[in-house]
Amino acid sequence: MPAMQQQLGSAPNWGDPKIAVIDDRKRKRMQSNRESARRSRVRKQQHLDDMLSKAAQLQKENRQIAERIDETTELYIKFASDNNVLNAQIVELTDRLQSLNSVLQIAEEVNGLAVGIPEIPDDLLEPWQLPCPVPIMYPANMFQC
Repeated sequence: MPAMQQQLGSAPNWGDPKIAVIDDRKRKRMQSNRESARRSRVRKQQHLDDMLSKAAQLQKENRQIAERIDETTELYIKFASDNNVLNAQIVELTDRLQSLNSVLQIAEEVNGLAVGIPEIPDDLLEPWQLPCPVPIMYPANMFQC
């Protein structure tokens, strides 16, 4: 073995078949290692490209979802506002009806005329208890994603 170490450390002896076989194996191993490292770099780059593509896709989906949330929030605010307006109108119209009924009652007492004053139906005060539900119309695409 010391003879072999001496030969490896010194100038190559091209005539010795043992050294030629060792050099050939070493060269093949180095080439194989280079090729393996190259494949590893290619796989690593492919993985990085895939991850960047996936990140871009997820960011795009995130933006789309955020836009839909914003649109839905705007619709909710609009409908809540409309609902508040309608509730205020119910209160106002109920007050007007009661005032008109009071005027009719006073006129009846003053003139002695019997004017049929209907009571305010509970259905008008509580529209959610109507015997025939009224369908609420919304745009067909309101809740589509």
